[in-house]
Amino acid sequence: MDSPSPHHDRRWLMLPVLCLSVFLVVVDNTIVNVALPSLNNDLGASITQLQWIVDAYSLAFAGLLLAGGGVGDRLGRKGVMQVGLVFFGVFSVLAALSTSTGQLIAARALMGIAAAFVFPATLAILTSVFTNPSERQKALGIWGATSGLAVAFGPITGGALLEHYWYGSIFLVNIPLVLITLVLGQILIPKIARPHLHRFDTRGVLISTLGVTLLVLAIIQGPQWGWSSVTTLVCFAAAAVILGTFVLVELRTPEPLLDVRVFAIAKFSAGAMAIAVSFFCLFGFIFLITQYFQFVKGYSTLSAGVHTLPFAIVSAVFTPIGAILALKVGIRLVSGIGLLSMAAGLVIVALNGTPDAPYFGWILLSMVCLALGLSFNTAPATEAVMSALTPEQMGAGAAVNNTTRELGGTLGVAVIGSVFASSYAPKIASALHGLPIPAEAKSAAGQSIAAALSVVRHAPAGVQPTIRSTVYQAFSSGLEVACLVAAGVAVLGALVSFRFLPSRAERPEGASITLH
Repeated sequence: MDSPSPHHDRRWLMLPVLCLSVFLVVVDNTIVNVALPSLNNDLGASITQLQWIVDAYSLAFAGLLLAGGGVGDRLGRKGVMQVGLVFFGVFSVLAALSTSTGQLIAARALMGIAAAFVFPATLAILTSVFTNPSERQKALGIWGATSGLAVAFGPITGGALLEHYWYGSIFLVNIPLVLITLVLGQILIPKIARPHLHRFDTRGVLISTLGVTLLVLAIIQGPQWGWSSVTTLVCFAAAAVILGTFVLVELRTPEPLLDVRVFAIAKFSAGAMAIAVSFFCLFGFIFLITQYFQFVKGYSTLSAGVHTLPFAIVSAVFTPIGAILALKVGIRLVSGIGLLSMAAGLVIVALNGTPDAPYFGWILLSMVCLALGLSFNTAPATEAVMSALTPEQMGAGAAVNNTTRELGGTLGVAVIGSVFASSYAPKIASALHGLPIPAEAKSAAGQSIAAALSVVRHAPAGVQPTIRSTVYQAFSSGLEVACLVAAGVAVLGALVSFRFLPSRAERPEGASITLH
């Protein structure tokens, strides 16, 4: 077992800097959602444009993560992270000052590009400076808890800012955090010497970026285009061909961007799968529960965010505990139980997501189960992925870890959203059939509960209570089916974890590092 290098005396001081960098990147994935009504009013954004204000960030971020990790491996992780933070701050200002939806979408995409060079560097640096497996697990627990906190605090922070300021404030709030992170990072984080210099794999960067971008685009747009539409199928097919080409190219490249042979390591692939499944369930749940809070329970935007706070608190407390438990009883057991806990939380909300369900009861319990599950899975699964790698693979490995998060989360929203719609839409169509309501309004009502409730307000007064009740029943039915599907995915993920994740993680040979 490696012991901490004397050069790592500041490692626990570096950790908050790395966590703050992660917080910045992840919170911008969620904070913009609460600003969509304001953007609709202030910029006149259409529904499609609102979607792309959200998705432009995710698409650019996921598409360039592998490139960001590879660049960090070759040019230096600290330098790449710092430069990425500078551009993240600059593009945040551009987003805040945007005067049209086109400018804002472009700025969001640029923020995603910058984030792709920050996120993998934080995990690669952490894994490099915490060489003792026990300390590394604890550090990964804290790092993982930061992601959970960011997911939950995004809507709360955004809601609070929008109650007092204009939509640009949700982007300008990044600036002081970027400055603090840059200064502390320059002081505390050492420059990590690369194990040996690599030739830059330009082909690998270009092919992987195109392939992952097309895959994420197909997942994001699938529900709108139709999963069986020609455009969606072409995107999926093209992504498969390009990513297959990437594998063949990397196998023949002496110094590849990503040594794809690592996917033959069971614990690497199983760890990546466990991470993808947990974020699939998490983002799918958040997508539905925020609508449930706002439209079914009638909470305000800020109140809906505050009601997700228990999730953040449980994640913050138990993610480090999950890492410690994995050290004592093994990665396999803790990660598998974590996914089963997420399944239990999803089943609970599926069976109790009715308008009259008390928050302090089954709903709160479901969030606690999901938060516990994420806490027990994130750090152990990440350790399984990163402990399978050698030092020169850390950046690309961290990018794989983060890409699986993004793909899992994006799939969660797209797939769970589609499953929900497949149950919800027919019931709404049946409820509105025969009523004197324009066809366009009926169609919109079948696409979202917000539109359905708007239709209710314009329906004849005598039928409003009946239609409103039907809308709530349709939402609860869709919520039940979608959450049960997500629970099934979590159970399958748990079975794979129990079968393929290791009991203990060991760093591979040649994993010592040097600093200068």
